Amino acid sequence: MSTKPIGEKILVKRLEAEGKTAGGIVLPDSAKEKPKEGKIIALGDGKLLDNGDRAKFQVKKGDKVVFSSYAGTEVMINDEEFLLMSEDDILAVID
Repeated sequence: MSTKPIGEKILVKRLEAEGKTAGGIVLPDSAKEKPKEGKIIALGDGKLLDNGDRAKFQVKKGDKVVFSSYAGTEVMINDEEFLLMSEDDILAVID
C-alpha cells in the first residue's frame, strides 16, 4: 500500500534511537529519547500559491533530515510508525 501526503505535507520515517551513549553505556528502551532525525518517504504536491501554482519543496524523497522536537503527527501505516509534517517543521538536511 502506498501513501501520498496531500498538499504541503511530508511523510517521514523516524530513524532508530541510539542504543548506547558516547561512553558505551547501553540504554534500555525506556531511557531512549525519540530521535529528531528521519528519512523522507513521500512528498505531497506542494503548497498552493495565490496564483494557483504549486511551490516546489526544498527537500526530496530519500533526504535525511533533522526536525523540531514536537514536529508532525505520528501515524501508523502497515504497522510502522511515521511522521506526517509540514516542510516548515524540517530544520536541516543531513548529507
